[in-house]
Amino acid sequence: MLLYEDLARARMREVREAVGDQRLARRLQATRRWRWLAGWAARRAARAAALL
Repeated sequence: MLLYEDLARARMREVREAVGDQRLARRLQATRRWRWLAGWAARRAARAAALL
């Protein structure tokens, strides 16, 4: 029984680590997306200001 419990704990730990890695990847992707959007908005604002 202890072997099965150890295996179950190891799998649960691996799942938690994988979820943490996925969370980090999503946060990094969101950061890239917001930076791109901020740059796009800045370029658009600069073009609009140049027309005034």
